Amino acid sequence: MSRPDVVTFGGDGPPILLLHALMGRASTWWPVARWLTAYGRVVGLDARGHGRSPFRGGQWRTPDFVADARELLDDFGEPAVVIGHSMGGLHAIALAAEHPDAVRGIVVEDVGIDLRGRTVDGWRSLFDAWPVPFPSLGHVRAFFGPAGDYFAECVEERADGYHLLAGPDELFDVAAEWGERDYWDLVERVRCPVLAVEAEFSVMPAGQQAQIPLRAPGGGTHLVVSGSGHLIHDSAPETYRGAVEAFLSGLLGR
Repeated sequence: MSRPDVVTFGGDGPPILLLHALMGRASTWWPVARWLTAYGRVVGLDARGHGRSPFRGGQWRTPDFVADARELLDDFGEPAVVIGHSMGGLHAIALAAEHPDAVRGIVVEDVGIDLRGRTVDGWRSLFDAWPVPFPSLGHVRAFFGPAGDYFAECVEERADGYHLLAGPDELFDVAAEWGERDYWDLVERVRCPVLAVEAEFSVMPAGQQAQIPLRAPGGGTHLVVSGSGHLIHDSAPETYRGAVEAFLSGLLGR
């Protein structure tokens, strides 16, 4: 695919769409995509305001992200498996709810369903504490520790150093929506199978993710990954891989 906001990882067979988290980009999925290509044709999408997306400077909401993903699914010509992390998990749920004929199964990783009452103040204080611009990619990796390789994908070099590709104001605006409503109405319209993978040290409210496959009509499985943080596929890659491969083997028969 020639779209600037789409990363084609390779593989043949059923389409598998990867949706990243807030601050991320499609290329952060590369370690996962390497083994996913055994199950299908794997592509990643840069969300609005992120990566190489041409959409910048807007007040984006969940329906905007879902519309972009749906447009990509139309190009596949057959239902896709959609795998999302955090924000991307929410978009996977919304995509499956709004366009059930286009999605055959979803994997959601440490996703928030009801964050009402949370504000973006925490995000602002977090970003204010980061030493941006970073003088080097080595500094980015050292500052973020175990998640250093992930965040090294999410910066760009400018004259004064390395900055986040996603602008903070756009990120704050996206996150503000999550504190205004819950998304159980979408969960309760998901008719395809769901795998909900939760971090032991999740940043999401306790108890919610276990309810996702119970409240989704398509059913599914909930798994808590011991010792993992919010970025499960990076902090516990083998456990994450085993869970996703088992889910895909049953869903796709591969």
